[in-house]
Amino acid sequence: MNSVEDKLATARIKLAEAKAVIIGAGAGLSAAAGLDYSGEKFKKEFADYIQRYGFSDLYSSSFYEFPTEEERWARWARHIDYIRFRPNAMPLYKELHRLLTDKNYFIITTNVDAQFRKAGFNPEKIFEVQGDYGIMQCAVGCHPKLYSDKETVKQILAHSLNLTVPSEYIPVCPVCGGNMDVHVRKNKYFIQDKTWNQAAEKYENFMNRYANHQKIVLLELGIGFNTPAIIRYPFEQITLQNPQATLIRLNAEFPYGPPETAARTISFTENMNEIIQKLNQTNK
Repeated sequence: MNSVEDKLATARIKLAEAKAVIIGAGAGLSAAAGLDYSGEKFKKEFADYIQRYGFSDLYSSSFYEFPTEEERWARWARHIDYIRFRPNAMPLYKELHRLLTDKNYFIITTNVDAQFRKAGFNPEKIFEVQGDYGIMQCAVGCHPKLYSDKETVKQILAHSLNLTVPSEYIPVCPVCGGNMDVHVRKNKYFIQDKTWNQAAEKYENFMNRYANHQKIVLLELGIGFNTPAIIRYPFEQITLQNPQATLIRLNAEFPYGPPETAARTISFTENMNEIIQKLNQTNK
């Protein structure tokens, strides 16, 4: 098996030669960056919720059936602020931007924390397929408009007490008068508005131009098996069908794919921060 240094050297060559780099990013990237959904930071930040409701992690707590909107939005406001509004661009994302800033790239991500935009990546080259914690929508999708939730979150946090908030701070749909929800794909009501569809079209056009017959790198970062059909499986299929494609996969838990693509897959299970830093050292 190749050493880490050998794999880094090969990855450097492939990135330098690539006509395009397609980045696919999942929860593992943000976890490696330090956005903590289940560790010590989470346990400290949500200690009261853990004590009352027995939450084990931030992701699963998103699906808890609270009895009132006041309780549901009190939790969501803290969740959104903790992951989306409070953190600046994490160092790992900035290192990734440094690695790719002079490349012909496009990003598809299932993350909803806006870290790519915060780190300086071109918003016109990002497809956030699962939504954005900083946006809200009608809970039943009665109309296709999306709204910033920044001020709503701020007001809820300022007036929350005992894990609930007065009803006057709960957002209401301006069209149907019903509940609002975070713009995250979790049910059939997720709104794919004009901006979402434009991003999807740009990603599709980029893929059509480069993925099937050009010398490309598919840089897959922290993609597991929660929603593998969005990024992981398509990236493996492209690697299989395009003999000029190279899949660089950074994944501590699920580094390996089908044997048919093994010869053109470079897998790293090591610390993602260290690998990206070393790729920058060897590329610059």
